[in-house]
Amino acid sequence: MKKLVSITILFALLATNGFAQSIKEDVTKDNKDYKYRVSFPAIILGNIGKGGERINTQHIEFHVKRQLDSKNIVGVKFATWRLFQPMGIQWWDGLLDKIDSETEFYPGYLRETGLGVTYQRMLWKGLFASVEVLPQYKTYLDLDNKKIANGFKLYTSYHIGYHFAFGKKKQFFIEPQFHCNNWIIDTNTPEDFKQLDNRWKSYFLFEPNLYIGIRF
Repeated sequence: MKKLVSITILFALLATNGFAQSIKEDVTKDNKDYKYRVSFPAIILGNIGKGGERINTQHIEFHVKRQLDSKNIVGVKFATWRLFQPMGIQWWDGLLDKIDSETEFYPGYLRETGLGVTYQRMLWKGLFASVEVLPQYKTYLDLDNKKIANGFKLYTSYHIGYHFAFGKKKQFFIEPQFHCNNWIIDTNTPEDFKQLDNRWKSYFLFEPNLYIGIRF
């Protein structure tokens, strides 16, 4: 997990630098026939083949978006993941060290699944900002994957990134970005899980990511 996060950060930074040198076209000049786009975060590829490993987040996420005009893009987001420790542990709190030491691991897992909406605003050339709102259904599980409780979370995220289109018709794209996450509503958490959550924040700052997609 620690290696995967490090690779994701490095990949996002290299992609930003490398493609910025080679791709200069304004995304507003892309083929106007491509009104729709589908994308997913590259980090989910790291879960493939890991099965039931303790720190496997089993993350699946897809976005379907429609470009309204040269500046505005709206869409829907489906995501599901499995947490093994509180999400509010920040980088400067020793996030990666706590994964290695397992000191903040839940007495089981938290599965969160939701379908939400997204809005993306193109700011300048490929530079964009976006906001995502994801209502989530929570399922708490013990270490044997038996259900303990259900709950609800309202998860929001705020993104800044760059859209790089490539290919002969600029149909394919990547979007390296950083985002901050916040969950303002979080209900019905079992006491053993809540004690761990209360040690940390109800937000996570500066998460790097790289999205891969196609326009059609």
